[in-house]
Amino acid sequence: MAISLDKLTGLHHKALLVRTDAMEVISGNLANANTPGYKARGVDFQKAMQSANQDRQQNMTRTHEKHFEGRMQSQASIEFRVPLQPDTGDGNTVEVQAERNAFLENGMRYQASIQFLNGKIKGMKKAISGGQGQ
Repeated sequence: MAISLDKLTGLHHKALLVRTDAMEVISGNLANANTPGYKARGVDFQKAMQSANQDRQQNMTRTHEKHFEGRMQSQASIEFRVPLQPDTGDGNTVEVQAERNAFLENGMRYQASIQFLNGKIKGMKKAISGGQGQ
């Protein structure tokens, strides 16, 4: 019987990809906290996971045949954030404290996903080896 690693890790692997994309978006927001007119963005995790489950991947457009093909798993679910604070006059909607909190939360959830995947892989290794000689 063949072992399907995709079935074993599929959902959790996709969650890691979405979390990675969310980190990139949050990092971009923090990097542009002082850029006039910059609009903060965020990843809707639920929408991204639904999209990942349906195996819809958005491809970046290549401008040259020698460029790498880039894929961002959650591209369809990146949206502008609605600011909680009033505009300060420069049009920037990044709220640094909220972004830091989102970054920390996303990081903890990323670590939890890694630990869950690690447990699944350890279980698979144990099943393959028959539980001997760990």
